[in-house]
Amino acid sequence: MNIINKVTLRHLKENKRRSLVTIIGVIISVAMITAVATLGVSFLDLMIRQDIAKNGEWHVLYKDLTHDQIQAIEQDSSTKTLALSSDGYAALEESENAYKPYLHFRSYNKTGMEQFPITVSEGRLPRNENEVAISEAIKNNAKVEYKIGDQLTADIGERWSTTEPAMLTQNQSLQRGEDTINEELKNTETKTMTIVGTIERPTWEPTWAPGYTAIGYVDDTSSDSVDAFVVLNNIKGSLFEDANKLAAQQGIENVHFNSDLLRYYGVTDNDNLRMTLFSLAGIIMAVIIIGSIALIYNAFAISVSERARHLGMLSSVGATKRQKRNSVFFEGAVIGAISIPVGILAGLAGIGITFIFINTFIQDALNVTERLELVVTPASILIACGISILTIFISTYIPAQKASRISAIDAIRQTHDIKLSGKTVKTNRLVRKIFGLEAEIGLKNVKRNRKRYLATVFSLVISIVLFLSVTYFTENLKKSLELSQDNLQYDIQIFSSHLGKEELASFAELDQVTKSTFIDEVQFEALVGIDDLPDPLKKQIAENDLELTDGKYPYYTVMHGLDSESFQAYATQIGVDAADFTQPDKPSAIVIDQISYEDASIGKLIQTKALEAEVGDKIDLFSMPYGDSETEQPERELEGTVQIGALTDEVPIGVQTASLGGVNLIVPEDTLWQLAADAEQVSSYVYLNSSDPMATQTAIEDRKDTNINVYNVFQRRQQDEQMILLMSVFTYGFITLISLISIANIFNTISTSISLRKREFAMLRSVGMTPKGFNKMIHYESVFYGVKALAYGLPISILVMFGMHHALRYTFEYGFSLPWMSILFVIVLIFLIVGAAMLYSISKIKNENIIEGLKQENI
Repeated sequence: MNIINKVTLRHLKENKRRSLVTIIGVIISVAMITAVATLGVSFLDLMIRQDIAKNGEWHVLYKDLTHDQIQAIEQDSSTKTLALSSDGYAALEESENAYKPYLHFRSYNKTGMEQFPITVSEGRLPRNENEVAISEAIKNNAKVEYKIGDQLTADIGERWSTTEPAMLTQNQSLQRGEDTINEELKNTETKTMTIVGTIERPTWEPTWAPGYTAIGYVDDTSSDSVDAFVVLNNIKGSLFEDANKLAAQQGIENVHFNSDLLRYYGVTDNDNLRMTLFSLAGIIMAVIIIGSIALIYNAFAISVSERARHLGMLSSVGATKRQKRNSVFFEGAVIGAISIPVGILAGLAGIGITFIFINTFIQDALNVTERLELVVTPASILIACGISILTIFISTYIPAQKASRISAIDAIRQTHDIKLSGKTVKTNRLVRKIFGLEAEIGLKNVKRNRKRYLATVFSLVISIVLFLSVTYFTENLKKSLELSQDNLQYDIQIFSSHLGKEELASFAELDQVTKSTFIDEVQFEALVGIDDLPDPLKKQIAENDLELTDGKYPYYTVMHGLDSESFQAYATQIGVDAADFTQPDKPSAIVIDQISYEDASIGKLIQTKALEAEVGDKIDLFSMPYGDSETEQPERELEGTVQIGALTDEVPIGVQTASLGGVNLIVPEDTLWQLAADAEQVSSYVYLNSSDPMATQTAIEDRKDTNINVYNVFQRRQQDEQMILLMSVFTYGFITLISLISIANIFNTISTSISLRKREFAMLRSVGMTPKGFNKMIHYESVFYGVKALAYGLPISILVMFGMHHALRYTFEYGFSLPWMSILFVIVLIFLIVGAAMLYSISKIKNENIIEGLKQENI
């Protein structure tokens, strides 16, 4: 070790406070980078495990395969494991539920039974084609009691509709007419199997499914065509192309991909979604790196400023520019050698402890089965080390270059920081006239101490940009979720074509139900003039040369009739009088004038007006036209006319907004029945909000002799809200951490600046500045700091927010709006931070003796 480095180490030891502050700042910065990298890996691991636990592990699905095709897929180099599956139905004549008359045989090979979530409640799973495990629901709903060891003989085949040539799946309810069943079993094969176990009802069996699940066994020697669920060796972007290429080579017609699971691996065939994710990740990582560099740079900049005389003394005894520069780099290396290992361990420990606390919250509040585990990969550690080393190098580079250029005389006299001229400290005359002499002196001080002033402003700007960026990012995640879920504000939707309204209403009396809404729906058609169409629809008409009817566009119109209590609450919510919509001789409707739709041509979700209309306009409603042939012109019959009583973007519970070229009309149920020509056109739904949606769904499913379609929105929403909630917790935790570091940096910078200005303050007091005037000057300096920080921070934040908005436009499209409440909060907070820092620093020197202050040198 050369003498310069020894002197640098000794200087670090002698200035323990400054060295400790720098080391702590770097440790926290490294810990933050490590925590963010580890969080990303751990969170994706959670989502992967959760999806596998719920839906099974598979990446690619090949359907209807022969034995040779299975062998080709199994021998493909990209295939890790291959699970076989087949489906079939058999009549369950002993069923007590008229709407579940089948056994649904879902057969797997050994690998499939391991990869898919099947919970055995008694016995075991089948090991050959002559064994079967049945669902507990069969035992509870069949007249004949099945026991383990019993023989089960069934004619297994395919469900086919008798009204149209289509094969039916487990996701389609029993096809029934008024008195008949409009489906049959075809291609049946008689099989006798031994019952070897019972299972819990699988997650893939919907409430409305017509068959109770039975798990069978299948292998590649089966004579029937089977499906292959493939787990790949490497998850990469080319898997879509590779799978389709393999399918084409083997003559496989149907290929599907597990998009949900692949998305968590960072792989998607939606280029727009990939671009959105990468753009947002890039912006967030840029903000993190810039913030880290800013914090560490500020610490080293203060260090070099305080070491100016020390470097000057080294220069006076023969130290070269290179040696002085390397002195700063050596200081960075020493601090990095201490801080990076400690920071990585601190980051891992911190995020691990956070996981322990948040797991209880996640599992209890969000009903998640998997736990968030700390996943540490070599890549994440190397990324954290690499970014940390890079930030320390960048942070030390500029101070090192400045240190090498300091001459011995300037350094010893300390004239390098403050270089004055009349132009430098010139202020506008209005400052003194409006705010007084103290404000002018304060502004001159700000201009005179430009480097420390800029360091403080920079710390403030970083805090502003980070807070507003993360706030906007989180709010946009919620906005994107709203668009993707089509304003679904309920937990459970219930529909049945065979239950009356009174029977549907009984579901609202179930335990845990907190709110219920009954909605009747009928479909009409409305002819809308070109001038009243939204711009995106006008564009589509022009580009595709769409045919109009008498110069008008046929709108798909859905009328929703709310029960009186629900309509009254909805009218109050949007600020209108419900009585205005109950006049039989003058039907009125509330029009939802804002919709979001997916433009398939560009792969975006776009938000726009449903139609350009005003309150008081009238809409003619026609029956939906149906022609008997392609050449026959469908006839429209006028059913009635409604007047637009209100326009709103608020959507009542249970209503799903129309797509482009459609509109939703909200009316009282009496108005709907007044306009509906035929009761058969009306569909009735009940929408429930529940404190425990899963328990409510179970209670509904326990009803027998009903063909009920239950759609549990809670399950769909749960995963998205879980992601947003977790990201919000960690992003706000991150912003709080880095903001606290910034605040500490601001206090340190201002405190150092005030300490170095003791002689100046003593001089001002010696020429007659009163304590009141002195405090006034300090307050104005605080205002100047805050104004300058906001002048830079707010525009930069807006640019970053606009960049995020632009990134989201690859997948979502809606208007850009600023988070005004967050901006107002930042403005207030900045002035509080600066004011508190200035007052804290002044309190340490306000009782200093004037004579001692004038004699003191700035060291």
